[in-house]
Amino acid sequence: MYSYAIRRLIGALPTMLIVITIAFFMMRVAPGGPFDLERALPPEVAKNVMAAYKLDDPLWLQYLNYLGGVLQGDLGPSFKYRDFTVAELIGLGLPISLQIGGIAILIAVIFGVTLGTIAALHQNSGVDYAVMATAMTGITIPNFVVAPLLTLIFGVYLSWLPVAGWGRSWDQAILPIVALALPQVAYVARLTRGSMIEVLRSNYIRTARAKGLPERLTITRHAMKGAMLPVVSYLGPGAAALLTGSVVIETIFGIPGVGRYFVQAALNRDYTLVMGTVIVYGSIIIMLNLLVDLAYGLLDPKVRY
Repeated sequence: MYSYAIRRLIGALPTMLIVITIAFFMMRVAPGGPFDLERALPPEVAKNVMAAYKLDDPLWLQYLNYLGGVLQGDLGPSFKYRDFTVAELIGLGLPISLQIGGIAILIAVIFGVTLGTIAALHQNSGVDYAVMATAMTGITIPNFVVAPLLTLIFGVYLSWLPVAGWGRSWDQAILPIVALALPQVAYVARLTRGSMIEVLRSNYIRTARAKGLPERLTITRHAMKGAMLPVVSYLGPGAAALLTGSVVIETIFGIPGVGRYFVQAALNRDYTLVMGTVIVYGSIIIMLNLLVDLAYGLLDPKVRY
C-alpha cells in the first residue's frame, strides 16, 4: 500500500504541471490585467510597475520564472493585496475553507448514509419515496440558489441566524455549512440506498439471516461495509465539489476563505493569487482522491494494488 501511495504521488506531479500550465496561460489570455484601472496610469509609471513585477518579460520566460518559484515553495506576491504574499493570504483563508468543507462533508456522510439506509430498508414504501423525492430536490437545486433562500428565511424573515461574517460567534457558520452540505447529503443518500438494496440481496446477507443473526447486526456489521464502497468512491469528487462550491458560498456569506480570495483575484486579474489558489485546490483534490483509493482498499480486501 505504501508503494502504491508513493507511485500515485509521483504520478500526480505531471497532473499538477498540466494544471499549472493551463491556468497560467488562460489567465494571460483573458482580457485585462492586474494594473488596468479606470484611470489609466501614465506610460512611465505603467512601464515601471510592469518591470517591477517582471510582467514585461516574454510570456515563456514569465512561465519558467513562476514555475521555478513554485518548485521552491514561492507563490509570489499578490498584485492587489500588496502587503501580503500569496502564501500568506492562502494561510489565512485555507483553515476557514477546510473547516467549512470538513464539517459539511461530515454532515453529508452522516445524514446521507442514515437516510439512504432507511430508504433501502423500507424500499418502495412511503418513507422511501419521501427520502428519494427530497434527495432529488437537493440535487436539482444548486447551492447558489439554496444559500440566498436560507439567508432570506432564517436570517431576514425569522432573524434566527446571522447572514454574513465569520469569527464573531459560532452561529455564523451554520447557514454556509448547511447550504454547502445539502446537495451532498442528497447524493450520498441516493448512493447509499442503491448500494444497500443490492447488498441486502447478496448471498452472504441471506446466509447471515439464515443463521439467525439479529437484523441490526446484519445491517451494521455486514451490509453496511459493502454498501459504503460506492459512497467512499464518491467522497473524492464529492469533496472536490465542496471545495468548488465553497467559492460561491464564501462569496455569498462574506467568509474570508480561499474561495472568496479566488473570486476577487479572478475579477481583479491578480495572476499570482489565482494561480496559488488553483495549485492549492488541485493538490487537495489529488490528496483526497488518493485517500479515497486507500480507504476503498481497506473496506474491500479483494482489492489488490
